[in-house]
Amino acid sequence: MLDSSLDEVWVRALRAGYLGCVRPLLFTMHGGDPEKIHGQLISTLGHLPESLMGVVRWALDRDKDPVELAGIHFPGRVGVAAGLDKDGVAAAAWAPLGFGFAELGTVTAHAQPGNPRPRLFRLIRSRAIINRMGFNNNGAESLAAKLAGAQVARGNNALGCPVGVSIGKTKRIPLEQAVPDYLFSLETLAPYADYLAINVSSPNTPGLRSLQGRRQLEELTGALVSRARELDPHHPLPIFVKLAPDLPIGELDELLGVCEDAGVSGLVATNTTLERGGLAPEDQHLAVQAGGLSGAPLTALALQRVRWIAGHTKLPIMGVGGIMSPNDAQAMFDAGARLVQLYTGFIFEGPALVAGINSLCRPDRLRVTQ
Repeated sequence: MLDSSLDEVWVRALRAGYLGCVRPLLFTMHGGDPEKIHGQLISTLGHLPESLMGVVRWALDRDKDPVELAGIHFPGRVGVAAGLDKDGVAAAAWAPLGFGFAELGTVTAHAQPGNPRPRLFRLIRSRAIINRMGFNNNGAESLAAKLAGAQVARGNNALGCPVGVSIGKTKRIPLEQAVPDYLFSLETLAPYADYLAINVSSPNTPGLRSLQGRRQLEELTGALVSRARELDPHHPLPIFVKLAPDLPIGELDELLGVCEDAGVSGLVATNTTLERGGLAPEDQHLAVQAGGLSGAPLTALALQRVRWIAGHTKLPIMGVGGIMSPNDAQAMFDAGARLVQLYTGFIFEGPALVAGINSLCRPDRLRVTQ
């Protein structure tokens, strides 16, 4: 364990304030509707006045551990996971909140409404979320315009941290036309994104996970990496692949070879799971809801997958899934992740989780206190 320090005291105070005051209010807004609350949170963060943003930056944007990865300078190792800010509404808020990078999206080539509501379920006792959002987003062109309006360009750090974008398949596009669909998003966002993550692992678009098949992934990664090199032969846009935690080890091993052969820059491990283990008794009635499960029940599985992947490839890994405490993040670093991403942990633990990872976690440290 690390010794007690001012950093740890500050993190504990932040956490107590969020859990004691902010989260109870947040979780009861809009009659407790998780999707409406999420939309309100992102909108509020996206409209913070600059004066307040400065205070947030002073309080939270500290103690980050920079790293160079895939040709990108990351000022910190903890980032925003895809799904938290699909359309970049709060893009300018993530760096002041202490994040070292933000992965926006998932966006698709064409705007789409996503699946019917309700489609987001909060499992409070389990510290988990089930979602079947279905890539609801305003489309790649809308996000590109928003980033351009904020003077964001690849590598210019206009928002204080690198901006990644997760891209997925438009639901109405047949699987056999997936490659041109993804290519449109790449070409549209390449001038603005510092990296792209290929989302082929969401369980909420019919057939999407079939793109993790060897032949399909070879075709898709080959086309995207090749196009990125054509657009910028000297500094191709880094391409990451986001994998599901539910893949059997044999298939996962095969896909790592595909990613290496294609020349992708790294992996995002993992996405949400279709498993329903680890739920508290009070939340068992929600286990029947379709969609991907994230949060504390995913912690062990995601960590297991990251550890296995790190032992079987030299590709850098962004670890994501069930990171609910600094200890969870440290375990991801110890397992071989170079960066970590938050979504559900940020919802349940607030900015204190970001501050705690920044202050207390390093790849070369042993276990940390919560």
